[in-house]
Amino acid sequence: MSKRAYFGTDGIRGQANKHPMTAEVALRVGLAAGKLFRSQDDRRHLVVIGKDTRLSGYMIEPALVAGFASVGMDVRLFGPLPTPAVAMMTRSMRADLGVMISASHNDFADNGIKLFGPDGYKLSDEQELKIEALMDEGLQEGLASPRELGRVKRVDDAQARYIEIVKASFPRNMSLAGLRIVIDCAHGAAYKVAPEALYELGAEVFPIGVAPDGTNINAECGSTHPETMARLVREYRADIGIALDGDADRLVICDEKGVVVDGDQIMAIIALALAKAGKLKAGGVVATVMSNLGLERLMGEQGLKLERTSVGDRYVMARMREGGFNIGGEQSGHVILSDFSTTGDGLIAALQVLAVMIQSGKPMSALGRQFDPVPQLLENVRFAGGKPLEHKSVKEAIADGESQLNGSGRIVVRPSGTEPLIRIMAEGDDPALVKKVVKSIVSAVKAV
Repeated sequence: MSKRAYFGTDGIRGQANKHPMTAEVALRVGLAAGKLFRSQDDRRHLVVIGKDTRLSGYMIEPALVAGFASVGMDVRLFGPLPTPAVAMMTRSMRADLGVMISASHNDFADNGIKLFGPDGYKLSDEQELKIEALMDEGLQEGLASPRELGRVKRVDDAQARYIEIVKASFPRNMSLAGLRIVIDCAHGAAYKVAPEALYELGAEVFPIGVAPDGTNINAECGSTHPETMARLVREYRADIGIALDGDADRLVICDEKGVVVDGDQIMAIIALALAKAGKLKAGGVVATVMSNLGLERLMGEQGLKLERTSVGDRYVMARMREGGFNIGGEQSGHVILSDFSTTGDGLIAALQVLAVMIQSGKPMSALGRQFDPVPQLLENVRFAGGKPLEHKSVKEAIADGESQLNGSGRIVVRPSGTEPLIRIMAEGDDPALVKKVVKSIVSAVKAV
């Protein structure tokens, strides 16, 4: 695949007002994506745009709108709305393209642009490369005539529509009545929809992270800082805590004691409940190379399989579509349930866990540890350039580590998709050995 100039593993992302996250690049994205998706036929074409609560959204959104409108695409603006909602609405409104302006779990200073095709799935690598090629062409090419310019409108009921879709994913004969739930919205895209959906389903809701000011998204709250939610769960004596990230496509949970439950355990809870009900498709779960070996062993004990992909929810989704799976995800809390959504949806995943909790009659603490995680150690090594992983001494250190673990563990060494880091992860039943193996690979990488 040719080198990508703008798109990374999850759309275009970077610090606001610095390349590539400038108004000019956003304008070019609108022009290029508009041309690509408009060229199919000569009817009116539609793009829908959602965003999270970052201050820079006010800069990126108008630039995208100008680009799309100038090539003759009509635009519908949702305002703050979760990423999965934008994916769903792209499909339900028969749009040609959906755009989410968000940098997910990153600090407020970053922003990003994610694109969804008319089917609600993230664009393929090939489509992104075509957009990149068009972005670097002359900006005057293919513009609409004055009469053919796109029209732009706000969609006022977007949040209400998404709440109804979310509620429809929860079993009809069930209610959240009697449950006390802490929901942390990370001052992000779900700050209105998540507490509302839980309240309408009957819960007593304690919302936090629902006062966005443009600069506080993900700050000491949300899925990357679950300690805030855990503290309040204990304080309010809640039954469960749910923490979303800035664009609400991932979650972590904590039980009534404030013990945090990660994405691997959440996938296990939902997958085993689906298997028990005869609703698990393709006989297993799709996870990434970073998911704990304990999850793989649990699936094996239940006669189910765990298939692994590269890190990134787009790769998980691609494997799910290819193999017909209906659950997949990442340890970080992306959980994709393809019966309901085309991308990770923190709120829908939380509702499936709540349904299992109600059905089983067990407290969250009895469900939160489906398997004992195998000791896992992750270290990052910053590097200035070059290809350290292709070095002979690094390859030898990895091979040596694998022979020491001797089948009772795993090693994953990979470059980060978003920053200049080499990520070195090992897991195994003997924590001292895991530590030794990681240390020796870290030294080899640093030496080169």
